[in-house]
Amino acid sequence: MTTPNCQLYLISPLDVGGDFPSKLEAALSAGPVAAFQFRVKGIDQHEAARLAEPLQAICAAHEVAFIVNDDVALAKRLGADGVHLGQGDGDPREARRLLGPNAQIGVTCHASRHLAMEAGDAGADYVAFGAFFPTTTKAVEHHAEPEILAWWQGLFELPCVAIGGITPGNAAILIEAGADFLAVSGAVWNDPDGPAAAVERFQKLLAG
Repeated sequence: MTTPNCQLYLISPLDVGGDFPSKLEAALSAGPVAAFQFRVKGIDQHEAARLAEPLQAICAAHEVAFIVNDDVALAKRLGADGVHLGQGDGDPREARRLLGPNAQIGVTCHASRHLAMEAGDAGADYVAFGAFFPTTTKAVEHHAEPEILAWWQGLFELPCVAIGGITPGNAAILIEAGADFLAVSGAVWNDPDGPAAAVERFQKLLAG
């Protein structure tokens, strides 16, 4: 099977308790997803690990990479597939030393070509650009244009992730510009028809 040009990368909502595991199961059952990022804030590592474990098991059953946001120590504790680092969350080299050669290490690069090149030099496995569109998932300080994806693809082999307010209605321009992954959160978890329907909408776009 050939790998699609652009794949889906799901990011969790901040609240992953309650019935969220069933929502994740529905989303991952609806179509191919490359990775799931566990993103929680303001709770201790023990509680985060408790919340992560059922979600990690669901990802493993679907052969979806389980990536921890911001926290290298939690990623190590869970034996996660990787970690995603913001600009203030540590050095990819240190994360590699702690997590080993097979960990997937991603770095947020906002709209900066310089930061992306630095991340590549530091051994990141992918770089993330954004936000491309308005988003309610987090406060947007940096706005990226699709041209940065095309620039990156023209020069580097390292995969790039597009993030920020992406929906099935606006994603086409990012796919055309060369995004390897679409990182989506609200467009899936807040879809009125449910997460499975949202994943199916994205997959139609990605398959086209």
